[in-house]
Order: sequence, then structure tokens, then C-alpha cells
Amino acid sequence: MMIIPVRCFSCGKVVGHLYDEYKRRVKAGEEKGRVLTELGLKRYCCRQLFLGHVDLLKEVAKFKP
Repeated sequence: MMIIPVRCFSCGKVVGHLYDEYKRRVKAGEEKGRVLTELGLKRYCCRQLFLGHVDLLKEVAKFKP
């Protein structure tokens, strides 16, 4: 499971539920920008949450006590 914000930090739009669909479609080979537009993410602030997100959960999990 990913740790993605539920809401955009800047505008407050609910975006957390879209990440799984975004990840699935990008992995299937679709263009990132087109997927974001089709998901309804048109503002730069919302788009940057998805484009700038780096999944470090598996890396951090190695260090659990």
C-alpha cells in the first residue's frame, strides 16, 4: 500500500483514491500526463503529488524494529 496524501496540500482536492488507478495505467504503458488529465487532475499542485511521489515504503520497512 502507498502513502499518498488524501488531499492536495495546496488546493485541498481529494486525490488519494486516484493513485492506484494512476499507478496501474502507467505501469501498463500509458503516458503519465494523459492519465492524470483523464483522472481529472488538471491543476499543477495536484499533478505534482503524483509525478513527484517516490515509493520508499519497501526501503523503510527493512529497518523496522
